[in-house]
Amino acid sequence: MKYAIISDIHGNVEALKNVLTHLESEEISQIICLGDVVGYGPKPNECVELVKERTDVCLMGNHDHAVLGLTDVNHFNQYARDAVLWTRRTMTQYNKTFLENMPFTSTAKKALFVHATPLEPQEWHYIFSADEARRNLDSIKQRVAFIGHSHIPVVFSYKEGIIDKDELTLDLNNDRYIINVGSIGQPRDGDPRSCFVIFDDETGKLTYRRLEYPVETTYQQIVDSQLPSFLAMRLFAGQ
Repeated sequence: MKYAIISDIHGNVEALKNVLTHLESEEISQIICLGDVVGYGPKPNECVELVKERTDVCLMGNHDHAVLGLTDVNHFNQYARDAVLWTRRTMTQYNKTFLENMPFTSTAKKALFVHATPLEPQEWHYIFSADEARRNLDSIKQRVAFIGHSHIPVVFSYKEGIIDKDELTLDLNNDRYIINVGSIGQPRDGDPRSCFVIFDDETGKLTYRRLEYPVETTYQQIVDSQLPSFLAMRLFAGQ
């Protein structure tokens, strides 16, 4: 089965539409969204409606959770907190109900999908090191786990540590992996293009994709929505 795995849309409908249009030309069996559909960005309702229509699975992210009032926003930085409160006021109850019903994890034959970490997925921890990745892999039975949350694309191999490649074939018989798929709507690795992955669980082939989108349009939407201007500016730098 061939999956497209996306994450951290953050209310950026221009980026989301661009990725979904691109995927129409791919032979994709399922589109999996790892959460944070909303937060930061100016079009939360539009993003929820697209995800609801176009993805096969959508998981709970920490910003989705916070918009529902289920995570204490006092732990967020000021920009994130302001955006969560704005999003909470802006979203329709119909779309909030969709968020309420999103699970924290999903599994396939060889893979686990989760927003933050396989170990304690509701605690919103991060994985930044190979040791943290191994500890999380020890907690699951699947050969590969796909995560988002940090907005930084990276492959962690149990045997090899961090692998810096945009395309590789996973050895699903002899190794185990955690794959951070990056972010659709707010990349933070210095590249402003949307980031996501294509994964074939039969061949093990994993490919990162980067797509340009009209950042200027999202910038203006953020400004017009009177969200913090920092959230608009950071999109140009991918930070």
